[in-house]
Formats: sequence, structure tokens, C-alpha cells
Amino acid sequence: MFRIAVPNKGSLSEPAATMLKKAGYRQRRDPRDLVLQDPANDVEFFFLRPRDIAVYVGSGTVDAGITGRDLLLDSGAHAVEHLPLGFAGSTFRYAGPQDRVTAVEQIHGLRVATSYPVLVTGHLAARGVTATVVRLDGAVESAVQLGIADVVADVVSTGTTLRGAGLVVFGDPILVSEAVLIRPADAEAGVGLETLTRRLQGVLVADQYVLMDYDVPTAQVERAIAITPGLESPTVSPLHKQDWSAVRAMVRRDQTNQVMDDLYDIGARAILVTSIHACRL
Repeated sequence: MFRIAVPNKGSLSEPAATMLKKAGYRQRRDPRDLVLQDPANDVEFFFLRPRDIAVYVGSGTVDAGITGRDLLLDSGAHAVEHLPLGFAGSTFRYAGPQDRVTAVEQIHGLRVATSYPVLVTGHLAARGVTATVVRLDGAVESAVQLGIADVVADVVSTGTTLRGAGLVVFGDPILVSEAVLIRPADAEAGVGLETLTRRLQGVLVADQYVLMDYDVPTAQVERAIAITPGLESPTVSPLHKQDWSAVRAMVRRDQTNQVMDDLYDIGARAILVTSIHACRL
């Protein structure tokens, strides 16, 4: 069986399970289950700590896994990113007391608290900055106030938690992260990984696109196709009503309403939008 490591908890867990379910795989009903077999798809799932998944994948204990890009890079494991998955996005930044540290170069000689010591050490070294990296497992934003660090490096979304601790972000992002599918660095892509990749890509496309059907005067078909070119080419069929055609095309979900307005303006009617559950391109 093809072995896949999946986050057992945290912000990655639920969206990863949802995506795998959309891709046609079984998922656990009891959150206490650590292993789940899916014989219909010849797959076995292992539910592990997100931070440990890259280690298991890199050692070859499992064939693939879903984790965060930040966790992969911080692990130092012999694993590589195979496919970005488009959820659990985050930005990794430095933060410090306002007006005290405003640039990465000023970290030289200071103490940096973080839950990602490998990632931060590598980032500082690449910029010729020497600092003491203090590893913490949580509550990094309190490190400065408690006197164990001068600045912190942490995941930032709105920055509210950091501002509450009297800290402000500075410098360029250390890393822009998201959930990723990973594989062993030296493994060749076999049937199991190819199938998993194709299915997940199908889910990603299905989430990004909708299927649009509409009727349009035949004389306006070329203008309509310019508005909805589809992925390969739209389907155009003659209607029973003379001089009218039916068109079907995939359209980006975030452009749906603007496209509908543009089609209506050129005479298209009966414009219908349908969600796509899954696809193969």
C-alpha cells in the first residue's frame, strides 16, 4: 500500500482531511485513530504530528505526507516539496520592540526566540547575521517581555497578538508558507504518488473554477468565446431556436460575476453556474 502521513491535529488537519476526501480517499471518523487503511485506493494513512511528518517522509517510513512548508524547511529532513496545496497560508516574520530593531541586520549579536530554529538560523546565516537563536515550543510573543530574547520570529497573520505584546514586525518575510504535499528527496515518482498528485490537482482546479452554461445569439459566439475561452476550448452547440447557440466553459470562480455581466451585455441569456466537485486535466 502507498503510505501517506496526514496531520493529526492543528490548523492543517481538517482542511487536509477535507481535501483528501474530495479526492476520493477514505478519512477517519474517530479523531483518536492513528492509522486508516483505504484498500479500495490501495492507500494507508498515518495521522502524525504536523512537525514530525517531514521526518517520517524523509526517512522513507512513509511515501508522502501533507505538512506546512515552514515545518518542512525547519525539519532539516531529507524530503522535498512536491505540490503546493493552497490552504493554511501564513507569513513568517521577525518582530521586536517598536523603534528598537527595524532591520534584519540589527539582529546581529541579539537573541531571537522562535519555534523554527533551523529556518531562522539558516535565514540569518544567509544574510551574514550572527545571533543566538532561542528555541521555544509556544508563546513566542512573550519571550521579549519575559527577558529571554530581544526579538522573535513567528508566524504572522493579522499581527494582533504581537502588537498586544508590544512588538511590531520588521524586515521582509522570512518565508511565505502554505500546506504542501511532500515526498522523499531521493524517491522516484511511482504510481501511488502520481495518482495522489493527479487527484489533488483535480481538487485544486475544481475549487478554483466553475462550469458556466449560457445561450447566446450565434452572431455573438466569437465575442462570447473571447470572454469564456475555457481551459482548452469551450463547447458550442446549436440550439433548436434558429440563430442561437449554447456554450459551456470553465471559468475562474473569482471572476464569475464579472463574466456573467460581460456575457449579458453582449446578449447572452440563461446563464447558469455549476460548482465542480472534481476534475482531471
